[in-house]
Amino acid sequence: MVHFADETTSWQYLLDAMPDGILVVDREGVVRAANRAFATISGYDVAELVGTSMDQLVPAEERPAHHDLVESFHDRGVDRPNADHLDITLVARDGQRLNVDVALSTFNRDGRTYALAAVRDLSALRRLEAERDDSARKFQLAFETAMSPMTFTDSEDRIVTANPAFCELLGRPLDELVGRDSAHFTYPLDVGVTERSHELVRGRETSRDRYVKRYLHRDGRVIVVEVSRSATYDDDGNLLYSVISERDVTEERLLTAQLAHQALHDPLTGLANRTLIEDRFEQTRAKVTRQGGFGAVLMLDLDDFKVVNDTHGHLIGDQLLVAVARRLQEVSRTSDTLSRFGGDEFLYLVEGVHQAEQAEHVAERLLAALEEPFVILGIEIEQRASIGVAIWDTTTPIDAPIIEEADLALYEAKRLGRSRYAVFSASLRQHSMGRFEQLQELRHALDAGEIVMHFQPIVDAAGSRVVGFEALMRWNHPTRGLIGPSEFLALAETSDVIHDLGAFALTEATRTAAAWTGPDAPYVTVNLSARQFFDDDLPALVTSVLGASGLAAHRLILEVAERVALLDVNRAAATIAAVHELGVGVAIDQFGAGLSSLAYLMHLQLQFVKIDQSFVRPAHGIGYNEALVGFIVSLGEQLGVPVLAEGVETTDQFDRLHDAGCTLSQGFLFSPAVPATEATTIAADRGWPAAQPSISKPAASTAPQASTTPAS
Repeated sequence: MVHFADETTSWQYLLDAMPDGILVVDREGVVRAANRAFATISGYDVAELVGTSMDQLVPAEERPAHHDLVESFHDRGVDRPNADHLDITLVARDGQRLNVDVALSTFNRDGRTYALAAVRDLSALRRLEAERDDSARKFQLAFETAMSPMTFTDSEDRIVTANPAFCELLGRPLDELVGRDSAHFTYPLDVGVTERSHELVRGRETSRDRYVKRYLHRDGRVIVVEVSRSATYDDDGNLLYSVISERDVTEERLLTAQLAHQALHDPLTGLANRTLIEDRFEQTRAKVTRQGGFGAVLMLDLDDFKVVNDTHGHLIGDQLLVAVARRLQEVSRTSDTLSRFGGDEFLYLVEGVHQAEQAEHVAERLLAALEEPFVILGIEIEQRASIGVAIWDTTTPIDAPIIEEADLALYEAKRLGRSRYAVFSASLRQHSMGRFEQLQELRHALDAGEIVMHFQPIVDAAGSRVVGFEALMRWNHPTRGLIGPSEFLALAETSDVIHDLGAFALTEATRTAAAWTGPDAPYVTVNLSARQFFDDDLPALVTSVLGASGLAAHRLILEVAERVALLDVNRAAATIAAVHELGVGVAIDQFGAGLSSLAYLMHLQLQFVKIDQSFVRPAHGIGYNEALVGFIVSLGEQLGVPVLAEGVETTDQFDRLHDAGCTLSQGFLFSPAVPATEATTIAADRGWPAAQPSISKPAASTAPQASTTPAS
């Protein structure tokens, strides 16, 4: 009789041919046979397995249950037609636990029952399943908790499910979304955007698409989203579903629009800025070239705006700019563009006009809009402007510098007296080139020592004694000879060279006056430009030149024109107070041109007032003129301010002014402005050179002592 072991040995080649692991186990749980596949699974050799107990292959904690299972299985009978499948754990030789599927069947041999176990290692499968389940859980978690709104749609683009972020995006519950396409809550003008995307992926023109659309939130708000769609197909290429991810870009688009607006608009006034107006300008030029007609650029600059900033501060200045912008907008045509070009300059682009005169009408309308005073934070401000107009048509060269031409016209408007407009002409460019060349020449003249100071005596009421000198600037031109200040100071005012000239005048005047010695030495007066008078550095400059020259402060008087002081009386008063602290006096020049402003004298501490030359050489009747002079002198006496008459050329003029009570005079009757050396000679004699006779009219009243030795 052949024993079982012998038979299994003869069957070994059949067992080894099986793809699954095979074990033959007796009722006592002893392994009677095994194949190479099981040896591979368990890590044992076949010889090691045969004759050993199954217990070594079962975890210790599971062995009792395993014994019960084997016993129960054997008790259920043999020759079972169908195998039982069990998921059990085996321990490999290296101690690793393996999940295996066991198909158990029994057979009877030689009166003994054996179990035949077909073992399949499920560890890799279980790992794959676990990984798949884990991935599914992670995807579900990601889908549910994602901040990005997401939906799944079927082949008809109906929503299968949506995550909470999508529900929140639309303000709608999930049950209100499932089963519907997005058209039900899409902004009406965007219906069709999603549908076109769906057709693209369904027709396999693309499997991915990206687009922008708008939704309607449940509360009526419009939501802008960026949509990303990915499609999945079956093996036949039919669309199964789409995964749609969306990003709310409403705030982003709003911010982008705001940034775009800010890039093209002035942040203070909200008007178009330089970039936008220059782009519109080029478009308008092209339009005129194509369609004919005229275009125009109006350069508007606020007159004396710096005084507002210096007096009231930049907050008031900024608010005034905003108020000016609103006034100009109110009278602007809808076809035109108004921009803030920079600082207190505005550029107005005129489009679609058929006559050049229409541009001038626009300029008149803009100027008229500023006639009414502004009230800024309770402060009333009269703000005027000057405008330069440049007009072009189809005959204008394409490279013509229109904006530059408007700027030149603006300069002309300022030169003509401000608060008006001027239209560009070819002659203005020639004048501009001349001004530029003259400015360069003036700068050179200052460096080359061609600028000199002359001094005109100021005499007492009797016309017999010099009490002071007015320092007057001259340009000793190498070819034109001696040039008076009226020919170049107005030009200098348009550039920073005026500061250099002003500093030079103060330096030379104080240096020259310091040489006038004696117990009752004359004082010197120096004219200040508007820019120099309102310059915050003026007190420091005066302190510096006095220190360098050694001139006593009370012998220096600074003159400022009445029109300059009236630009801002409060600011003028502050400047005068600062100068007085240094011991220096201040006088008003060209006084009386506007009698309505006489009240401001009470607010200013003046050394004297110099009446305008129109009172000395009147165009009106003498009686009318003398009445005005008498009024000014009387007002000056009441306020303790002496009156000085300049431009006196005849004894008749001097007599009338003397009779009116005018205590100080200067003019060609006494002496023209003379070089410093002659002024020093006159100052030493306190009278006239031998060739110049004095005027011997007794004084009607004693001249104020303050006029000879100005007090601080």
